[in-house]
Amino acid sequence: MTMTSLVTDTRVVFSRELRPILRDPFSVIFSMVQPLFFLGLFAPLLPGDTALQWFVPGVIVMSCLFGSSMTGSNLLYEMQTGSHERMLVTPLRRPALLVGRALKEIVPMIAQAVLIVAVCIPFGFELHLAGALLGLLILAGFCVGLGALSYTLALASKNKEWMFWTVQQTLLFPLLLLAGVLLPLDDGPGWLQALSKVNPMTYVVNAERALFNGDVWARHTLEGVVAAALVGALGLIVGVRAMQRSD
Repeated sequence: MTMTSLVTDTRVVFSRELRPILRDPFSVIFSMVQPLFFLGLFAPLLPGDTALQWFVPGVIVMSCLFGSSMTGSNLLYEMQTGSHERMLVTPLRRPALLVGRALKEIVPMIAQAVLIVAVCIPFGFELHLAGALLGLLILAGFCVGLGALSYTLALASKNKEWMFWTVQQTLLFPLLLLAGVLLPLDDGPGWLQALSKVNPMTYVVNAERALFNGDVWARHTLEGVVAAALVGALGLIVGVRAMQRSD
């Protein structure tokens, strides 16, 4: 398998997966309802005039988590309809079937982040463009890893759709809460802070907060890069192996 053919096949799968989003962009907007709901309810409860500067980056990561973690349901549907099996017998390389799908997750993530920022700017959110762009780059790696893990879970849940949703919902909110997205954990009990430190999403959220506030050279930025890279690499490695064993 040459690298050129893998890249070509990945581009084909990426285009195939992106086409429904371009045809129905409302689906991207609809997936933002829950993050905006949290934004409207929790932001007014936070003290200080800079509450949005702290809260908005976390909501953007939340949007990435919600969207990417549910993408495996699309693969479940394809397996139920036989579309996935037809893809497996095409000349496309199996790693490309996973990598192309995972890379597609970057597009709705960027669109949602732009919309969230656009909604919040009139309410006093201050945008630091250079930091925000770097933050989106970090978030892209994190998003690819989450998407790949979601597809892996879908492959493991073939003919057992309930298992996908049970595992997804069981992990979703602990990851969210332990990352300090909704409320700061600085004054929380020791055991809660310890769990937060082993949650890679914590470091991504801290990096996004630093970058969206213009602090590009903060220690949190490097920690976020490492965490996002590890999640991205782990997701792709596990996902590609699962796709290669898929039948």
